[in-house]
Amino acid sequence: MPAPPASGVGRRLFLTSLLGAGAAAAGLGGCAEAGAAADQASLKDPPARKVPAGTSLKISSFQNVQQLQLKLAGLGDLPFEVADWLNIGAGPDVINAFRAQSLELANNAGIPPIQAHYQGFDAKIVAINITRKPNYLFATRPGSAVRAVGDFRGRRLAFSQGQAQGVVLLRALKEAGLEYDDAELVPLTSNQFLTALQSGQVDVAPLGISQAPSYLQQYGSKGARTIPTDVVDLLNLLWAPVTVLADRAKAAAIAAYIPYWAKGAVWQYEHPEEWDEEFYVKTQNLTPAQARSITELANKPLFPPSWDEAIAWEQETADLLAEGGYVKGFDVGGLFDRRFESLAARAVPEEYRR
Repeated sequence: MPAPPASGVGRRLFLTSLLGAGAAAAGLGGCAEAGAAADQASLKDPPARKVPAGTSLKISSFQNVQQLQLKLAGLGDLPFEVADWLNIGAGPDVINAFRAQSLELANNAGIPPIQAHYQGFDAKIVAINITRKPNYLFATRPGSAVRAVGDFRGRRLAFSQGQAQGVVLLRALKEAGLEYDDAELVPLTSNQFLTALQSGQVDVAPLGISQAPSYLQQYGSKGARTIPTDVVDLLNLLWAPVTVLADRAKAAAIAAYIPYWAKGAVWQYEHPEEWDEEFYVKTQNLTPAQARSITELANKPLFPPSWDEAIAWEQETADLLAEGGYVKGFDVGGLFDRRFESLAARAVPEEYRR
């Protein structure tokens, strides 16, 4: 089927399949429920420099990455309590956890905040790490004849509207001169991509660079392959619900956490062999050779003092989604809480700022 229409039953069914009936209804209704109870005055005040005693946060740590970074880097002395580290990474899952108030700070790419806005959920970006190299490869199903992005025409492509993989696919199609309805965009979430490839439900799916080695090891002999592109998912970010940011104590804790987050990423980049062993080999069951192949593709962390480039890229992404009828167009500037803009940059050496 072609990309879903911009309105009507097809749009409603597409959103429901990705987000669940409740979330889709909220999006179509356009109610900003998270912002309704927010203390608007507190959203304008600079975050307090000292975290009040007894403050806690619930933070996402998909596959234990953030916790492991802090532990290995010797950065475990956070000035607040972490009430829970949640193993949540996919954008739709994060938004649902935000809604349920079971999560207060998350690490995602640029598209989930756009999707949350479209659903009517009020959240803001508080930290930016810019990525210059691709984080995703397009993988084909076993036996597929697809060898380049130009071959995507007429194929079934795994598409997650609310995740980074979705916008990577849309950007790749645009760069190849293909329209959205030149292929069949199959609505899935990223945790369904591998199964969809293995079963032949889709011909192509974008996989993270950490997933590709094991997939090729299992299916490369059966004709599966990867198709690298130069399409970049520029933003790796932290974001939080407005109701959390309106809480002065929690906003102070978030401001205190951002330098730890930045330093943890720098430590990982500067200690590739230790990270390969402690994360990829010990927790992901990859071989040392597979781990090295992933790390060689890793991005150098970049925490810009100014978010202007990030905002421009996020606007391009929102416009791209609006062009396909996946969201309504809007000014993304309101997604960024610029009170936190310089915190990550100030925490790292100059070489990680530009």
